[in-house]
This record gives sequence, C-alpha cells and structure tokens, in this order.
Amino acid sequence: MGLTPRRSGRRAGTRRLAAEMFVLVLIGVPVVEVFVFIEVGRAIGWLLAVVLLLGTSVLGAWLLRIQGRSAIERVSLAVSEHRTPAGAAIDGALGFLGGALLVVPGFVTDALGALLMLPPTRTLTRRWISRRYVGRVMSFATTAGRFASRDRGVRPADVESTAIDDDPDQLGR
Repeated sequence: MGLTPRRSGRRAGTRRLAAEMFVLVLIGVPVVEVFVFIEVGRAIGWLLAVVLLLGTSVLGAWLLRIQGRSAIERVSLAVSEHRTPAGAAIDGALGFLGGALLVVPGFVTDALGALLMLPPTRTLTRRWISRRYVGRVMSFATTAGRFASRDRGVRPADVESTAIDDDPDQLGR
C-alpha cells in the first residue's frame, strides 16, 4: 500500500514534465527558427533565404511521397516474407518524419529532416528508439494480451449435433 502513492506521484510528475517540455518545444522551436532565419538572411540575403526555404519545402513534399510509397512496399515485403515488419515500419515512419520536417519552413527543421533522410542516421535513430522503448512495448503487449479473447472471435461449431427443438408445435410441424 505504501508503494501506490509513490507510483502515482511519479507518474503525475512525469506527465507534468512531459507537458512542460511540450510547451517549451512549442515555444522554443519557432523562436530558434526565426533567429536562424534572420542570421541566414543576413549572411546570404533575404531573397535567397526565402528561396531556400521554399525549395526545401517542395523537395520535402516530393520526398514525403517517395518515402511513403517505399515504406509501404518494405512493410508489405516483410509481411509477405513472414518477417516482423517492425524495423521497416519504424524506418518508414522516420522517413516520413524527415520529409515532414523538410516541408515545415525553417532551417533547423530542414537540417533535422535532411539527417533523417540519410540511411545511416535513420538506422542509428531506429536502433535508439528500439532500445529505448522495447520495455514499454513489451509491457503493453503483455498487459493487452491478458484482455484478448482466446477464441479470436470464432464461435465453436456444434459438431456433435446437440441442438434440440424445444416446442415442435410452435415451429409449425
């Protein structure tokens, strides 16, 4: 009983920290992007800076389409070969994230998106994500498995013909 309040307090603290980090990122990223845009604009000129941002957005939209198709093909191939599609799915999601970051206007997000488009960086990120969240995924899977139905929605057939008619007169016989 002594552990329950501590756990709920820890979870509440973690949630609060996550909410604070989200607000910090929500405010911090645009501020950093504006600062970097001003500095790049001073260094290479405003017009060229705007053209670069528009060009990376168009490139990101094109790469987003290509990455989406490629991810679907890789996951389908893994499933058809009876392999686990987790690696292909994470790789596809990271490619999608990289393309989306390229679409978002800003030099910092463009740099992060370009890094996620490179296969070695994507592989390192996939490995980090896999190691970081394997415990949580396994915990979720075992918890969810407890509530899954054992028969998977299939009703057992009446193979012994044990069904009987209660009132044959009512059935019109």
